[in-house]
Formats: sequence, C-alpha cells, structure tokens
Amino acid sequence: MEHRNQYPILTMVVPCYNEEEVIHETTSRLSSVIHNLIEDKQISPLSTILYVDDGSKDRTWENILELNLTNPFVSGLKLARNVGHQNALLAGLLHAKDKSDCVISMDADLQDDVNVIPEFIAKYKEGYDIVYGVRKDRSSDTYFKRNSAMMFYRFLRRMGVNIVTNHADYRLMSKRALEGLEQFKEVNLFLRGVIPLIGYKSTEVYYERHPRFAGESKYPLKRMLSFALDGIVSFSISPIRAVSLIGVIFSLLSIIMGIYVFVSKLYGNAVSGWASLMISIWFIGGVQLISLGLIGEYIGRIYKEVKNRPKYIAEVKLEAQVVQDMQDVFQDKRYGLQPTQVLVNGG
Repeated sequence: MEHRNQYPILTMVVPCYNEEEVIHETTSRLSSVIHNLIEDKQISPLSTILYVDDGSKDRTWENILELNLTNPFVSGLKLARNVGHQNALLAGLLHAKDKSDCVISMDADLQDDVNVIPEFIAKYKEGYDIVYGVRKDRSSDTYFKRNSAMMFYRFLRRMGVNIVTNHADYRLMSKRALEGLEQFKEVNLFLRGVIPLIGYKSTEVYYERHPRFAGESKYPLKRMLSFALDGIVSFSISPIRAVSLIGVIFSLLSIIMGIYVFVSKLYGNAVSGWASLMISIWFIGGVQLISLGLIGEYIGRIYKEVKNRPKYIAEVKLEAQVVQDMQDVFQDKRYGLQPTQVLVNGG
C-alpha cells in the first residue's frame, strides 16, 4: 500500500452556478469542518475550499472574491463561460490535483452532509483512493424522482455500466486517482460512470441527504433527462444493438406476413384493408425514425469527440490566503507541524 501523509492536504471542490444565496452558508459550514479537522490533526493547515464558478449570472463570483479576502481557506476558479456541472467539476478536480493529497467534491446547495467529511478522511488514511458518498435512502425525494432514479440506475447496470447506486458527485479522490482521471479524454463527460473505471481501491460512506438550503435546483426534468441520456450513450452500445435486434424481428415478421399474403392470394381470400395498411406504415415508420434518432445521438457525440475542443477555459484563478502565508502556518505552535510534514507526498 502506498505511503499516506499523516496530515494530508485536503481541497474541497465545489462547482457553483448561480449560488449567491447559499455560498456564504456553505463556506461557514465547510470552514468549520476543515478547522476542526486541523485542530484534531487529521489534515494539513494548508487545506482549502475551491469554488468553481461555472459562468454564473448572479453575484456568485463577487461573493467568492469577498470570501477569498476574509476567509483563509477560500480559493476560486472562474471559468470563461458556462460549461455544465460535470465539466466545471472536472476543472476543479484537475486544478486542485497538484496542490492536494486528496480532494472531496460536493455541490454548493448543502444537500450533501458535511458532517461525514471526517469519515471520508478516515477511509483515505486506511488506504482507499476513492470514497463514494452514498445516500442512505431517497425518502426525501418526490415519488416520481425516487422511482425514476432507481429505474435509471437499474437500466444503466443492465446496459453494462458500472455505476454506484444512489451516488451523485459527493466523493473523495486521492492524488493518484485524480491522475488516473486526467487520462480520460472524452468530451461527453459522465463522471459517475468514468470514476469507477479508474480501478483503484474504493469504498462507500453513507449519509442522509438534506433539502436544498436555498435557491433553486439546477437540474430540472429536461436537464435530468439529458444527463441520463449522456450516461447511457457514453458507456453502452446496447441501445444500438437493440435497434439491430428490432430490425431483425421486423424482417422476420415481414417474411411471415409475405407468406400469409401469398397463401391468401392462392386461396382467393386476399382482401385489401386500408386500416391495417396505415397502422403498419405508421408503426414501422415510427420505429425507423426512433432508430435513426438513436443512431444520430451516437454520431453527434462522435462528432464532438473528434473535434477535441477544450472542455473548459479558466479565466481567473484565486489562491487561498493560507497557501500564500505558508511559513506562518509552520510557525503556528497549535499544530505542532514541521514543513516536511505538510508537503504533498505525491500520493
């Protein structure tokens, strides 16, 4: 097992899109958790919170700037435009990789329970490279969301996708797990499916999911459906195979119908029916259009991949004040640490 730093540098990566209503409360709670972990000598005093502003249209970035000046833990990354939650999260993870021993990602809305963060750190110190935050239950969801989510997980598993049930993007990743993630170059990003492919030792931490602290959900039904489609077509060709199977079935049915029509003609029972003809045309036409649309989804994603455009462009980078005042941290007798004890160990 690789060597693990006794005082790992932790970075909390929090993607934000129009989160001005909640970002101060999120900072307060995360700062409290990080401070307690430092006091308990579980993590390095160089640990930080990295907010990734995904092209917010409100005062989210202005709030991050203010927090950066008043809170020693807060750093920021402003993206040049809105690139979507998954790409913004990836930007934060890769930005934090070189300065961290481990990274925990979570959403800004405080639905993820910050009180289980010490459990993530404990699992990391036990040797786990990936720790998934998994919801204990979905009782707080609506009936529709709860059942549609379970159907989605079952469907992905049947399509051959390795995905952790009831896990979103609340997870810990070690430095080497992040280096593994960096090797995945696809543009159509679905991190919940990509990260299990890294293959390093993983475990789960269970928690209660809370209601949103403030603001509105950034995943309405339309975006949820689009996200689900990305997950399916990015990791499985089973839908394409299903189209081929449907084609074979209809070909066999056409042969059977051809034989039936031929036999009916021989016996003089051939009666042309307008209704049956129209139903057949519309039904087969609908299947063809659905098949073409599905194939088009795959071709469209291939088109995006071959262009190899950047997934995000960073506009502004803010460093946390605690990193800039590193020597002051070493001289702080409360922690009893020496400079060699808080350097990133490469693992």
